[in-house]
Amino acid sequence: MGHFSCFDRIMGILCSVLDAYSAVLFLREEGGKAGEEALCLASSFSLGNKLHRRARIQEGKGLVGWISRTRDPILVPNFDQRQNYLGYYEDNEEQTIKAFMGCALAGGGGVVCVDSKRQYSFSEKDQKILHLFSGLLSQVQAGIRGRREREAAVAYYEALRAVYTLRRQYSRWADFLRHFLDLMAVTTGFTYCVLCTRDPDGRSYSVEGESLPLLLKKDSPAPSFPMTHGVVGWVFRKAYPVVSGGPEGAPETPLLGMGQELPHFFTVMAYPLRIQRKTRGVLCLGHDASVDIDAAAKDFVLMASEHLALFLENLYVKCRLRDLYPLGRGEAAPAEPL
Repeated sequence: MGHFSCFDRIMGILCSVLDAYSAVLFLREEGGKAGEEALCLASSFSLGNKLHRRARIQEGKGLVGWISRTRDPILVPNFDQRQNYLGYYEDNEEQTIKAFMGCALAGGGGVVCVDSKRQYSFSEKDQKILHLFSGLLSQVQAGIRGRREREAAVAYYEALRAVYTLRRQYSRWADFLRHFLDLMAVTTGFTYCVLCTRDPDGRSYSVEGESLPLLLKKDSPAPSFPMTHGVVGWVFRKAYPVVSGGPEGAPETPLLGMGQELPHFFTVMAYPLRIQRKTRGVLCLGHDASVDIDAAAKDFVLMASEHLALFLENLYVKCRLRDLYPLGRGEAAPAEPL
């Protein structure tokens, strides 16, 4: 049985137990932009047919948004449409509602509400019953989240196995990198994945590869940026990862340098690639929405970045051996790669 069917059955039972006209469940919208959080109607049961099935209520707006923001329950025995607002009915159905009651789910995950067309139809005892139902809904929601996390962990494991097989499938660096960045973006669900490498002078960095053709143009040199620019430049200088997302969103600092036609990424993961005790690359992922980054995603990107660093270190060693070979014959060595 799908989780929405489970929620629908609970809404039907809740409506019957409290003799309500409608019972609705709002859950926090996933992937919303920072500062634009909203609650979406996820499940409902009603004796009428006027519910707005795609209702979306901003945080803090109306009674539902107020419950979500304050985490306080509400009991309105004599509902007055001139002072209160529900926001989940179509046409003029809300004007027929005479009583309302709502309670937040644990962990800020949503709000469950019931209403009635009869005044004073809900009591403090009913409010306690609603609170028990909110606890049940929270447990169901936690179970669903746990199942999703387990499924995601399995998907990350399979993707990590694919990452480790790429080196055997693609011997050319360009082919390997293209498939690696695509795999990273698809597995994590992020909008954009880019690898930047340190320029030989150590004062700037260049785009080596990207999952979407936003910066690298055919027959054009790779764009280069000063080490003082962007989140990537900060990671190069500090040799420390940046992981930023969730409700607060990513920092306003652009991913790369100024003046580039890149979308603003509200969620960012950027990891340094250390080779020969020096940060010679940064693997960065950006999402155009504000999303929570769970531990499994962080572990996957960290292990994948370490594997990429190992690949680059092997290339570095090969380049050094190639450069040292002519020195044995008294020839000049070229500039240090990467």
